[in-house]
Amino acid sequence: MDKLATLRDLQCGEIDLAGQFLQGSNGTFLVNVRTTSHELRAVYKPSAGERPLWDFPPRTLFKREVATYVFSEALKWGLVPPTVHRKKGPMGPGSLQAFITHDPQTHYFTLSDAHIALRRKILLFDYMLNNADRKAGHFIEDPDGHVWLIDHGLTFHVVEKLRTVAWDHAGEEIPHDLLADIERVNIDLTTQIGVYDQVISLLSPAELSALAGRMRSLLIGGLYPIPPSTRRTIPWPPI
Repeated sequence: MDKLATLRDLQCGEIDLAGQFLQGSNGTFLVNVRTTSHELRAVYKPSAGERPLWDFPPRTLFKREVATYVFSEALKWGLVPPTVHRKKGPMGPGSLQAFITHDPQTHYFTLSDAHIALRRKILLFDYMLNNADRKAGHFIEDPDGHVWLIDHGLTFHVVEKLRTVAWDHAGEEIPHDLLADIERVNIDLTTQIGVYDQVISLLSPAELSALAGRMRSLLIGGLYPIPPSTRRTIPWPPI
């Protein structure tokens, strides 16, 4: 995938509604994005389609989808399909993410040992995001064998909410190369340069401060987080 070209098309193309995904809690739509030269499919999550939640600020979930993509790219982990913030869309502002063709029967629990490098990143990624809803079905594999992560609306909360199926490496030492990636991005956040400039319009200052704090805890401890025993740490349903 040519990410730069895809981002450009997502940001500038004309959006036509093609269908609606009916299983999610929020309004999520399949769209066709047309440019002068070609067309691509994308997933459109308008702020107007978000169901009100007691613990997340209203109409911010789509911004968290975009911030997650920006964060993944800053880490250079390539986990999230290209995602942009569209200020205008068929139902108003929202996120627009490249649609990934995949087999819906493939998910986290079906990943093979060939994806061990990916598995080592997931718990760290979810911990830093404070992902409140990482289901196994949020892992999708494209025809080329690349596994992507989707559905990141419930992320970046200031209160600990981590619920994920990816506890495989809990308590183990974090590989040095992954710590180096985390440290590099943490410096950008704490000095308010680089990726900070891209996410300051998407997340609140308190959420960015909490994100930097979670990153620092990984750098200081050097270990994968362990699931707390005081609350539920796996989403329901898990897939």
